[in-house]
This record gives sequence, C-alpha cells and structure tokens, in this order.
Amino acid sequence: MVALNLLRNLLNNRENPDCILELLLASKICAENMISVEEGMTYTSKALSELHGICGQMASVANCLLGLLLSIQSRSAPSDSERTSKQSEALEALETAGRIMRERDPHIIFQLSLENAEQRKLDVALYYAKQLLNLEAESSVRSYILLARILSGQKRFVDAETVINAALDQTGKWDQVELLRTKAKLQIAQGQLKNAIQTYTHLLGVVQVQTKTFHGGKKLLKSRGNHDRRLEMETWHDLANVYTSLSQWRDAEVCLTKSMAISPYSASRWHTTGLLYEAKGLHQDALKSFRAALDVDPSHVPSLISTASVLRLLGSQSMPIIRSFLTDALQLDKMNHSAWYNLGLLYKDDVRASALEAAECFEAAAVLEESAPVEPFR
Repeated sequence: MVALNLLRNLLNNRENPDCILELLLASKICAENMISVEEGMTYTSKALSELHGICGQMASVANCLLGLLLSIQSRSAPSDSERTSKQSEALEALETAGRIMRERDPHIIFQLSLENAEQRKLDVALYYAKQLLNLEAESSVRSYILLARILSGQKRFVDAETVINAALDQTGKWDQVELLRTKAKLQIAQGQLKNAIQTYTHLLGVVQVQTKTFHGGKKLLKSRGNHDRRLEMETWHDLANVYTSLSQWRDAEVCLTKSMAISPYSASRWHTTGLLYEAKGLHQDALKSFRAALDVDPSHVPSLISTASVLRLLGSQSMPIIRSFLTDALQLDKMNHSAWYNLGLLYKDDVRASALEAAECFEAAAVLEESAPVEPFR
C-alpha cells in the first residue's frame, strides 16, 4: 500500500506525462495483491492507450495484467452472465499478451494455463502446462503442481502422482513441502489412505526440520517461516481428516491439538473439528464448531456448506436460512460441486420447490465433480 500510494502521488502529478512504467507497476501491485482492482484496470487501460504499438513487450505485460485483473473481477461478479463475460475477456487479454510477446514468457503461459484450468477448460490448460514445463526446463515447483492438479481434474491420478514424483526427484528438500502435500491428496483420491498418512508424516518432518533450521534466522526468512507454519497447520488438518475417515478419533484429536499450538484462531481447524464431531454423530457439537469457524472467517466456504448440511439434518432451521448458507458459498465459489449437491438435497426436501430445481443442482454438481482437482487450481 505504501508503494501504491507513492505511485498514486506520482501519477497525479501532471508534470509527469510519460508514466507507462509507473502505470504498469501500479496495476501490477493491484493485480498481485488483489486490491483496488478497478483502479488497477484504469492504470492498465491508460498504459495500453499510451503505448499505441510502440513496444510489443510492454503491451504484452499490460495485457497480461489486464487479464489478471479481469480474472479477479470475474470471481466476485454478481451474476453468471457477468462472470462468464469477464472470464472470456480475461482469457482474450492473456492470449493477446502471449501472442505479441517476442519470446514465450513463462509467467504469461502459467497464467494462461491457470485461467483455463479455473474455467475447467482442462485440455487447453494441460497444453499450456506442458509448454510451461518445457520452457522452464522442468525447474519450477509451481508448474509441476499446476500440471498435477490439472491431471487430477481429468481424474488421471496415477499420471498426476508420477509428475509429482518426478518433481520430488529434481527438487531440494526445502522445496518439497508443497509437492508432498499434493502427493498425499492424490493418494487420498486413489483410496491409499495409509500411503497418504506416510506422506503427510514425511512432510511434517521436513517442515519441523526447516523450522528448527531457520528459527532465529534473518528477517529475510520471516515470510517463508510464516508460510511453512501455515502449511504445517493445514497439514495437521489434512491428517486429522484422514484419521477421521478411518474412525481413528484419538489420532485425529492429537492432530487438532498440534494445530491448536500453531494458531488457536483458525477457521480451518474449527471446520476439521466439526467434521470429527459429525463423524461421531455429535451433530450439535459439529454445528458449534462450524459456527466458530464462520466467526473466525465468515467467507470460509467449507464451513458454510457444512453448517447448511448439519442444519438440514437437524431440521432446526427454516429452508430459506439453510439455503442462504449455500448461496453464500456459491457466491464465493461458483465451481464448488459440494455446495451444488447440498443445495439439490435442500430443494429435494422442500415441498415448495420443484423437482426440476433439485435436478438442475444435482446436474451441476455432477458436471463440476467430474473436473474437480484434488486441491484448488489457484
């Protein structure tokens, strides 16, 4: 924000007519931090109008930033038609960026693959992801993970795990944690729960060694340390969910205690606790946990869905109240198949709703589940 405010002051100064680099930097800050998106769009549009084909590479950068900003807008669009329109414009801007850049730019190719994946155009996303790996000489962890997620969306779990294993072979220990988490989720998708537990245990060992190694180190490592602590916490939640699915309640509780020591204020931990209670048949306790998760983060989509699911089972709330939790979830994540499925169950139970409404929700859930990755693309 300090950088953006400095740029605002500079751009508001009429004595600086040629500010293309400043305009691009300001829009980059808006796009990468998802702040002041409308303002970022204004900067990008102004930069493009001033370029007039003068520099293809700068125009490519501007179009890429425009694509990123349009993509962010599409995710908060109030209507399906507006969301579809913004998504189409985002892809068009990114494709323009790739076309006019002299040499192929890995950042633009990555964004093209990611945007197509999020729109569930998985064949196109896979094409760009493979291009990206070749372009980067198979050296980028994030590119391997994106490729594996796309393959998982195509239900090619074995191929996705092969990709992750290849990445692990070529990656140093400190860079393996994200890869190991993806590998564990792929193993869960294949029903290999014991293998997933081993992978998560390995991951936690790597993170804990990292924490001890970097503890008290330079400030430069602070952001990396915070990231690793968050990843460790989410891994304890993943592991707790695996133990819950195996009815190993005590092991799940130990994982949640470990997570609590890292951060007592976590929507994800409250949600995982709620799933444990729900598996035990303690629906009132589960509901309290899901509501606690929403107190921490009102936009936590899994907790919105789980709250609606438990309320429907308990029959303690009116249909409109339960539906509001699911519509809020879908407003935040239109591609969530679980939200659509639970909305279908709600319409099915509602005597005032038509069978067609329930069928449409179930159909949407089925289509989205067919292309759902083991973890979010973005």
